[in-house]
Amino acid sequence: MGQVLTRFENAGLKVIGMKMAQPDEDHYHKHYEDISKLITRRGEDIYHRNAGAMMVGPVVAIVLEGVESIELVRKLVGDTEPKSAAPGTIRGDFAHMSMKHSNDKNSGLPNLVHASGNAKEAEQEIKLWFSDQELFEYKLSHQHLTQ
Repeated sequence: MGQVLTRFENAGLKVIGMKMAQPDEDHYHKHYEDISKLITRRGEDIYHRNAGAMMVGPVVAIVLEGVESIELVRKLVGDTEPKSAAPGTIRGDFAHMSMKHSNDKNSGLPNLVHASGNAKEAEQEIKLWFSDQELFEYKLSHQHLTQ
């Protein structure tokens, strides 16, 4: 987890929310279908495999802030299919599975990270995962020096 977080911070993104959680199936249904329409796009089976893989243990949820942060995070994370993700991206360096392999094994696609697809999704996902009290507004140490 530290290496993943370091990549975001090294790119200049600021962590404004972070916590460990172990959501239930209802939470993942809201995340994957109500927000990102995974069942609608890819089918019930894909949803259940992904949600099942997510529920085997806790996850770390993070909210990042920065200039064009959604696009930057997606660039750092790499292609959704780890096999297709470029070296140097998080998925390209820390995962390697293909969708075909996942489908052949009837398993979820382990790809380490999720990244919101657009601003609307990000807003909905942040509200699902975090309360207002869990998000922080602050200056980084170097920002205090520029006043």
